[in-house]
This record gives sequence, C-alpha cells and structure tokens, in this order.
Amino acid sequence: MSYSPDFSPSTHHEELGPSFYDAVEPARFPQHILRYRNQRWAERIGLDALNDQEWIDHFGRFQPLPGSFEQPLALRYHGHQFRTYNPHLGDGRGFLFAQLKDVEDGRLLDLGTKGSGQTPWSRHADGRLTLKGGVREILATEMLEALGVETSKSFSLIETGEELERGDEPSPTRSSVLVRLSHSHIRIGTFQRFLYFDEVDNLRRLLDHTVRTYLPETWRDEEPARAAAFLEQVCRRVARMDAQWMAAGFVHGVLNTDNINITGESFDYGPWRFLPHYDPGFTAAYFDETGLYAFGRQPDALLWNLYRLAECLLPLAPQDLLEQALASFEPALHREFAQAILRRLGLQSRGYEHDGALAKALWTFLYETRAPFEQTFFDWHGGLMSSPRAEKSPSAAFYANESFRAVQAALDGFLPSPGINHTHPYFEQPKPCTMLIDEVEAIWAPIAAGDDWSAFSSKLESIRGMAEAYRAY
Repeated sequence: MSYSPDFSPSTHHEELGPSFYDAVEPARFPQHILRYRNQRWAERIGLDALNDQEWIDHFGRFQPLPGSFEQPLALRYHGHQFRTYNPHLGDGRGFLFAQLKDVEDGRLLDLGTKGSGQTPWSRHADGRLTLKGGVREILATEMLEALGVETSKSFSLIETGEELERGDEPSPTRSSVLVRLSHSHIRIGTFQRFLYFDEVDNLRRLLDHTVRTYLPETWRDEEPARAAAFLEQVCRRVARMDAQWMAAGFVHGVLNTDNINITGESFDYGPWRFLPHYDPGFTAAYFDETGLYAFGRQPDALLWNLYRLAECLLPLAPQDLLEQALASFEPALHREFAQAILRRLGLQSRGYEHDGALAKALWTFLYETRAPFEQTFFDWHGGLMSSPRAEKSPSAAFYANESFRAVQAALDGFLPSPGINHTHPYFEQPKPCTMLIDEVEAIWAPIAAGDDWSAFSSKLESIRGMAEAYRAY
C-alpha cells in the first residue's frame, strides 16, 4: 500500500471503551466501482498516493488502515427525532472506520461510513445506501464547502452492485457505500444515551474525552466549570454552523439531536435543499409536515437541541451555570451571521454595528423582493465595486427596487477583503453556480438512465471554480 510519510493514523476513540461502540464487520459487496474520490482531502491526510485498487480495498472492502482500528466501530447514541425521543438509535448503516491526523493542522479526523452494512443498531433495515443518496451527499458537501460552511467532506463513493428497495424513489435502485471525513462523530445524542441509562460515570468520561480531544480550550479543573465551559463552546460552534447555513441559503432538513455533533460541523445530509429565494417557511423534507425544520426555524431547532445537551450535563453541573452557557447562543448567532454575510460578500468587517446593519438590510431586501438568493450574493461580491457588474445582471430589476436603497447605503464604507479575486473567470459569467433541487434531479437523471456521469463531473468542476473564486480553500 502507498502511504505518504505524513500519514498519521490514530485509535483515539477506542480509549472511551466498549460502552461507547460495538466492533462490527463491514458488508461484503458483489461489485466495487469507484465513482468519486476526494483527492484534495486525501492529500490532507496522507492517502493521496493510493492507487484506485488500494482505495477500493480500504473504502469499499474496508481493509483496515495500518495503525488505526482493526475492526470498524458502530457508535452508540440516542436522540430526539422530530422531538420524539428514540432510545433505539445508533450507527445502523455506518461505522467509524478509522481516525487520523490532518497533515496541515494536526487535528484529529474521523473516516465514517454510510451504507456499509448492518450493525446491532440497524433495526431490521438493510444497512445500505442508495447510489442517488451518495451522489446527493457529495453535491451537498462540495457546495457547502465552497460557500464557506464548515462541513463534513465526502471522501469516497463506491457503487456496490446491489439492488435496493426504497419507498421514496423508484425501486429497485442502485446501491453505494460512502465514506465521509469529519472532525468528530460525537453527537448530542451520544450524551443523551448515557443520561437515559443514568450512567453518570460514562457521562463524565465522555465529557472529559470530548474536551481533551476536541475542545481543549474549555478544560477547567473543577468539573461543574468544565461542563459549563464545554456547553458554552458547543453553543458558539452550533451558532456558527447555523449562521453559515443561513448565509448559504441552506436547509438541512433533519435537525434531530443525533445529527448535531459537538464540534459544530455540519454533517449527515438526507433531504437537504438550497433556497431559490428567501423563504422562512421553506422545508427540505417532504415528511416535515409541520415545518419544524424549515429554513427560518433552524435557529430555534438548534437551540432546542442544545437544551437537550444541557439536560445531559445536569448530573455534572448546577442548572444556573448551564443556563448561563445556553445564553451564549443567541448573541453568538447574531455575531456569526453578520460575519457569514460579510464572507459571502467578500467584505472586511467595520465592527459589529455596521456589519449587523448590512446583514439586516440585505436580509430585509431578500425577504421583501424574493430576489434570487444566490444571484444576489454573486452580483454584489466585493460590495459597491461590483455595481457595474450588478447593473448587467439578470436580477438588475430587483436592484432598482426601493428596498435595495437600504442595502446600497449599508454597503457604503465597506472595503473588499484582502486578496479578493474579483478578476476570476467565475465572475465573468452572468449567473452563479447553484444547487437547486431541479438541478440535482437533472444531474441524477442521466446516471439513472444511461450511467452518464458527465453532468455530475461538470457540476463538480463548476463548484470548484466557484470555490477558487471565493477562496474557500
């Protein structure tokens, strides 16, 4: 096998002990067709030198990476699903395959799977992932990363040659196994499981492991202070994630407590959508009949989840300390939202008062006019210096609207961010790269009909061009 000298594997999660996971065997698939490999992130973890067969051996047959887990670990957790508690959750079609270090910053990274077979937590499901589901996750993560959202990375997709029966798409449908890269798979639901079983020692073990591994800045010698500092930091990180979603016009769709991890990194994409235009009631999941997780309700949903995390810490810290920590979410959300809007516009901060006024003016304009969401950020990237380009935009009529006067006034005085790449060819085109649901279906249709991956490849190239223009990586 071909490994970079920088390859640095780990078995850190095993230190928690068997109460936190189950060692499992991966499924054996009849076929392995490599459909996607994330070479850019493979370089970040020292796996870029693997040839395609070696890649398939590790990420399709799940031969262990040397120095990491000898067997994959199906993680144990519970969670609220649409606010109904489910004590029967856990990794039902995935597992933690390996851990390793980021070559650039030394942070611990997880290689987790989706569609890798049945586990003790499958609850009679087949443990598989549809190929369409894998394609959709790649499109979501690539787009979100390009838009500045801290997200898991789709690392590998391999078609596996099985026919699956699914109620939400034409069946039989093709199967796949996805590997994703993220900084943690410890969820709010991981803490909930030990509260449910009243296992305070394991709660304490989980808290200390999580703080030392992922949030060392929150270590305090006294346990109550440590629990409160941990909760406050998670609140701040989840607020940042939500602000980035909102500025990207993104709807996750399923904000259950098992889908929110403690690093505040967006992951696990099912019925996601991007807004065509600003609409607080826009939902991603057809089964979200009450709009619980609609675009405009995502902040409330995340705060509700954070309250559930606080409940888990009550055996370790007094309520008043935890309430103080929870109070950090709202101001962090406002601050992070203003910063996220500035990043999307490619502008330097002028201080919170001016930054917040610009974010409010732009949000009001988008709400009142229903101007195309992504087009607006594309047209005004760089601020007022983009006025000549915006005047030629397909959305030019929206900018002549009286509602836009407040945005122009708020933009006055903002300077472009250092290094802004305004001459990039991306900005010479009339429209931005988008990922609306009809585009996703148009990418999938030729794959389903004739195994034609050209639209998929073309879209990934467009996203990478956008990422270069926005200096996302």
